[in-house]
Amino acid sequence: MQEKVTVRTYTMDDFNKLLTIQKEAFPPPFPEDLWWNREQIQAHVDTFPQGGMIAEYDGAPAGSATSLIIKYDGSPHTWEEVADNGYIKGSHEPDGDSLYGIDVCVRPKFRGQGIAGALYEARKKLVVELGLKRYLAGCRIPNFHEHAEDMSVEEYVEKVVSGEIKDLVLSFMLRQGLKPIQIMEGYLDDEESLNYAVIVEWRNPEIE
Repeated sequence: MQEKVTVRTYTMDDFNKLLTIQKEAFPPPFPEDLWWNREQIQAHVDTFPQGGMIAEYDGAPAGSATSLIIKYDGSPHTWEEVADNGYIKGSHEPDGDSLYGIDVCVRPKFRGQGIAGALYEARKKLVVELGLKRYLAGCRIPNFHEHAEDMSVEEYVEKVVSGEIKDLVLSFMLRQGLKPIQIMEGYLDDEESLNYAVIVEWRNPEIE
C-alpha cells in the first residue's frame, strides 16, 4: 500500500484540495471558520514553504500537514501562540532549532492507509535535511476525560506511555517514535483533553 502514498509540499494551486481534506477530516459541528482559509495557506507558502505538506493516494488528495520552525526552550504556550493563529508569520523562526507541527489531517476514506505515518516520516526527513535538533508537536489527549476523575494528567500520560491505557492521538504519536516531554495546560479549547496537550518530541538522530 505504501508505494501508493506520496508526500510533497503544497502550493496555492492545491488550495481546493486542502479545503476538501479539511472539510472531510473536520465535518460539522466543527466550526467552518477553523478550516484553513486562503490567506493562511498563502502565509504558509510564503513564510515556510517546506513546512506545508500534502499527501496523495494514487494521485488523490488524502491528507495534509503544516509545520514551522521555532526555538524551543520549554516555555508554556498555546496553540494559537505557536501557530500565530494559523498564519505562522509571527511565530516562525528561520534560525530556530525545532520543527513544530501545528496540524495534521487525513480524509476519513483514506484512514488506515498509512497517510499520517507518511506525513510524519516526511517531517522527520525535513528535520534531518535542515539540521534541526527535533520535531515537536502539541498532542491532544482525547481519551483523558474518561479517566480524569481517577488520575492526574501526569499519571494518565504515564499509563498511555506504558501501554496500560490507549489514547486515540498520543498512542499514535508514540508509534511514530515521538516521546512526551512536557504537559501543557490550556493549550487548546478541547473538552475531551480538558484543554491539556502533551508536547511530544522526535530527536534528530544525527545530532547529539
